[in-house]
Amino acid sequence: MMRTLLTTAVALTLVTVLAVPPAGAGAPTDQLKTQVDRVLKLMDDPALKDKPKDKRAAVRKVADDIFDFGETAKRSLGRHWADRTQAERDEFVKLFGDLLERSYISKIEVYGGEKIQYMSDRIEGDQASVLSKLVTKAGADVPIEYRMLKKGDRWLVYDVIIEGVSLVSNYRTQFNKIIQTSSFQELVKKMKSKQEELAAGTPS
Repeated sequence: MMRTLLTTAVALTLVTVLAVPPAGAGAPTDQLKTQVDRVLKLMDDPALKDKPKDKRAAVRKVADDIFDFGETAKRSLGRHWADRTQAERDEFVKLFGDLLERSYISKIEVYGGEKIQYMSDRIEGDQASVLSKLVTKAGADVPIEYRMLKKGDRWLVYDVIIEGVSLVSNYRTQFNKIIQTSSFQELVKKMKSKQEELAAGTPS
């Protein structure tokens, strides 16, 4: 269930290199690039070379400064969010965030050599959109749009759109199907099972 485009998008976001913002880029683009640069430094830190657990923990910390996992979880659950109790929401957000982090962190070192170019950004109130394109090793361009929300003085990513496909919508479709054919409790059960697999190092 968790093997979706979001895993790829998040991993690519955290390991793309030579990410250069356009002239006159706004705060959303600048902040995104700054956080990605932090990850790149961690990946190249010789002190963490033989300490994979420490490296992953450090990357997870940076991820919290890039992504708004709570907002992504809420939007991914869609209309079912309103039916949940506060306790259910809290559990779902934590479980969802942990799963996403485990998913992409396990794939971080798979990527390398890609380049990302930030094209432009658009700000409307407390929402922003950062347009970019990923240039693969083969030279192909993959358009990626980051949807962001402003929380205080920070801009956090809540959705990633690859070639027109929204990753929040992708999750919403999966979650909605499980809830409609079974129940919210079954969805949580499946997510916990997946989390156990990732924690145990079982290939996803």
